[in-house]
Amino acid sequence: MRDGVAPTVTVVRACLRDGAGGSPTAVLPETGLSDRERRAVPALLGTSHAVFVSLAPAGPVSADVSLRFFTTTGELPACGHGTVAALAYLAAPRETTGGHGDALGPADHSPVTLRTPGRVFTGRVGRVGREFRAAFDPGPVTVREPAPDETVPVLRALGLDADPLAVDAHVATLGRPRLLVPVSARSVLAGLAPDLDRLRVACDRLGLLGCYVYHGPTADGRVPGDSRRGRVAARMFAPSIGVPEDIANANSTACLAAHLARAGTTDLTVDMGDALGVPASISTTVRDGDSGPLVEVGGAAVVDRVVHP
Repeated sequence: MRDGVAPTVTVVRACLRDGAGGSPTAVLPETGLSDRERRAVPALLGTSHAVFVSLAPAGPVSADVSLRFFTTTGELPACGHGTVAALAYLAAPRETTGGHGDALGPADHSPVTLRTPGRVFTGRVGRVGREFRAAFDPGPVTVREPAPDETVPVLRALGLDADPLAVDAHVATLGRPRLLVPVSARSVLAGLAPDLDRLRVACDRLGLLGCYVYHGPTADGRVPGDSRRGRVAARMFAPSIGVPEDIANANSTACLAAHLARAGTTDLTVDMGDALGVPASISTTVRDGDSGPLVEVGGAAVVDRVVHP
């Protein structure tokens, strides 16, 4: 690291399911590292992503926060579970994180202004026991039907070219486009073993971030008596950004929520990570806006460990 001094890193498990699992995410204060050094952090900590956090000049009680997200391949314009992790990190006690803890004051779900290189948006976080419950506005989502040449190479790489539901894939854009792919059975989802090299080539050629494959919601996945609510299982493959499979992907879940809201599902819970042995869950709500669906996405998080230099 710069000048031979490594920063203190807090590892937060974001998007827990019933208090377990969650995606380990490295969170650390902005310290002026080079982009090459930032890319090294996930590999050094054994996480898929790293989030760099800086507070506005107003001081340590400021609720104005800037975020940058990195994988081993480079910077991302956004990261949903990374945002959940950053909000938990900022609300956790300072003695727990060794960094910007307590920056938000009492964790009472009051709004927090979040800034990334591409946009300014709002998040909130509250504490329930040892967990932090965070949610945020991921931004506008657009969904469209793809052309055949946008799906065929991707479905072949996924091994889904014969699945009867996969042909109903859609391209959803939230910052970057990704392919939402439904499958006909939970067992199909669990058994996926994509050709990751072939998938990376196809996604790179089409400009896709990756592929979000899901099963549901079905009649079994809905809350009895309330057709607005659904529960889905999903897997996210993104080899183009150095993440063969994501434990939790909140922004792609927000894309799916916007897509399913057109059929009346306004409250959605998505389970991920089972194929990796690390359960995770992400929750969304959708309401109508003047220019399209307004999505809020979030999950529970805990501080897992602090790595000191």
